[in-house]
Amino acid sequence: MNTIKLVIVVPCYNEEEVLKETTRQLSGLLALMENEGRIEDGRILYVDDGSKDATWPLIEQLAGANPCVMGLKLAHNVGHQQALWAGLEWAADSRYDAAVSIDADLQDDINVIPEMVDDCNKGIDIVYGVRKERKTDTFFKRHTAQLFYKLMRTMGGDIVYNHADFRLMSRRTLQALVSYPERNLFLRGIVPTLGYPSASVYYDRKERFAGESKYPLTKMLNFALDGITSFSVKPLRLITTAGLVFMLTSVIAIIYALSAFASGQVFPGWTSLLISVWFIGGAILTAIGVIGEYVGKIYKEVKHRPRYFIEKEVNL
Repeated sequence: MNTIKLVIVVPCYNEEEVLKETTRQLSGLLALMENEGRIEDGRILYVDDGSKDATWPLIEQLAGANPCVMGLKLAHNVGHQQALWAGLEWAADSRYDAAVSIDADLQDDINVIPEMVDDCNKGIDIVYGVRKERKTDTFFKRHTAQLFYKLMRTMGGDIVYNHADFRLMSRRTLQALVSYPERNLFLRGIVPTLGYPSASVYYDRKERFAGESKYPLTKMLNFALDGITSFSVKPLRLITTAGLVFMLTSVIAIIYALSAFASGQVFPGWTSLLISVWFIGGAILTAIGVIGEYVGKIYKEVKHRPRYFIEKEVNL
């Protein structure tokens, strides 16, 4: 069996409470896989996404004490997806054969990483970490997440159910990934479009070890909106369909009104007219908002600004 050189990419934002434990567990796992002959060399790459706490000084401290720890500090906060991209982009140009991406909060089960590596050693390029179930989520988050995945499928997005950003990617898939030019990143939607051989490993998600979630409701909603509008034009087609339905409805209403007027019937109209105006007005504003979301994405893409700037690095 061939062995690979592996780097674990960990985006971080205000994660000072968990980094020591994360480093202990990940470095121990890498050492175990080296001893078992699964990997030839293993490293951890922390990407500090402009943290406001002591995350970066702690990364420097850990890198000084542990040679398997590396770090990138971004000049400002660019968001989870862009920070993850920075780490994967570095991995694509490095000497490593594969990269595993995982969050710093220890909720994803690192014990399935050896299974990912085994699949990679067999020639599989992408291995998705998929949650078996969502027991640790609140009732609201569990059901909204299920709704999101179903909506993405309905909209035509090729997305792996119950998979976030915990995955292994081989070097050639990383190089293919970084060739994508878009700035509106939704990695869990982009990666399946690469088309390379893939597999899945299943795990139970754990409670967060420490700290707070970096994805409150507003960020989750924005992320879901980005995902839908980045991979589907169906919302625009739905607007067209709704417009045709409204036109057909109005034609029917006009015919009914004219026939009622011709027969001399009393036609009360103010209440129904006001309701129609408010409804159509709301529909128009919603349509404009959806179109505006796409126009905004076009605006970001055509500016083609750099995704991030690296301020500091350690052990690279």
